[in-house]
Amino acid sequence: MKDILKRFLPYASLIGLFVILTLASPYFLTVNNLSSVVRQTTVITIMAIGMTVVMASAGIDLSVGSMLALAGVCGTMLIAGYGSTTLALFGSILVGLFCGLINGAVITVLRIPPFIATLGALGIYRGITLIITKGIPVVNLTRDFGALANGSLAGIIPVPLVFLLGVALLVYFILKYTKLGRYSYAIGSNPEAARCSGVPIGAYVVMIYGLGGALTGLAGMIEAARLVTGQPTAGEGYELRVIAAVVIGGGSLSGGQGTVLGTIVGSFTMGLLSNGCNLLGISPFLQQVIIGSVIVLAVTFDEFQRRRMG
Repeated sequence: MKDILKRFLPYASLIGLFVILTLASPYFLTVNNLSSVVRQTTVITIMAIGMTVVMASAGIDLSVGSMLALAGVCGTMLIAGYGSTTLALFGSILVGLFCGLINGAVITVLRIPPFIATLGALGIYRGITLIITKGIPVVNLTRDFGALANGSLAGIIPVPLVFLLGVALLVYFILKYTKLGRYSYAIGSNPEAARCSGVPIGAYVVMIYGLGGALTGLAGMIEAARLVTGQPTAGEGYELRVIAAVVIGGGSLSGGQGTVLGTIVGSFTMGLLSNGCNLLGISPFLQQVIIGSVIVLAVTFDEFQRRRMG
């Protein structure tokens, strides 16, 4: 029963929060508001799906916020220079992929703990972003660029939701049916056993961080499209929200756990919580306290379960 409770607690929390907000505010259950929640939450959710794979392997990436800014700025520079949203999208993904591969290589080759390696990368990527932009946002972008974040299909389905579903299906397939997914859980559960089983841990750790970086690059373009500018300060503090989404959704800081669906539920739980606070007129300062408390409770619950299992 305890295992069942842990598995379904994130879903029950999301449903309960949805019902409470529906009863508390007449403006919550409207098409415009729910569409706004989806658009605002998609960036964090896509990054969190990539972080799910990283944390399943007992890793962590604190540089995702800075990586998002760097990828977004590089993508918007391509738009400003060549006027092609498609080229910019692929360019942003490649920048994120490269940064993720660098993180994985540093962790593997230099044998630096992921926390320290990515904490240093956080400052490096942010500094590079500020250097290439001189701290000035990238502007004069094409009109169709904003459709990545603000457009809709058939006037109903938000375009960011299409990206989110595509990413979710891709990573679900990777975790379920590929060696990369199975080895991620194996490395996170027992790295020594995985090594003895012949798993090339170093190569797969690099690929895992590369996957997380590529998804962060995609999220960087969607974030830039929301403002139709390339902001060098974008993504500040996102790493905490991304990690929290994974943990709230059933992932573990100790590795070996985490699912795509659980992460989506965790991310939207935080998104609904923030949206509900705004609708109810709760101070944004108090919102930070509430969201921070939810994060602490989720991590405490995870740690309690880990100790019980130990």
